[in-house]
Amino acid sequence: MVRTAPRATTSSSTSVGPANYTLRLYRGDSYGWQFVLWSDTDKTQPVDLTDVTVAAQIRDRPGGTPVIDMTCTVTLPNTIAVDLDAADSQTAPSGGWDLQLTYSDGRVVTVLAGMVIVTPDITVLDP
Repeated sequence: MVRTAPRATTSSSTSVGPANYTLRLYRGDSYGWQFVLWSDTDKTQPVDLTDVTVAAQIRDRPGGTPVIDMTCTVTLPNTIAVDLDAADSQTAPSGGWDLQLTYSDGRVVTVLAGMVIVTPDITVLDP
């Protein structure tokens, strides 16, 4: 079972910084989040993600290691699914994460960022 946490956020090309979203992980579990991006507070103008490269990473601290790359899938016009598989969750550190958009003209916008809180697991299955 994959946990999903729908979340609507506001983003714009003139944003003052990313919205805050904390990832609370139980080590070794699979996760999935869905983020819907809007360019206005009334949520009537979707952020156009056409030709946008999306990346999300977990690190133990800014610029730190290890780096866990999460899988990002865009559904046009404005939805991003972010997935973390069980194997990557097993090694994910407590620390921070962010979700960045890179536009075809070179602009980079971080739309979400936050803490990562990892709770150690109890059950360990042998491969």
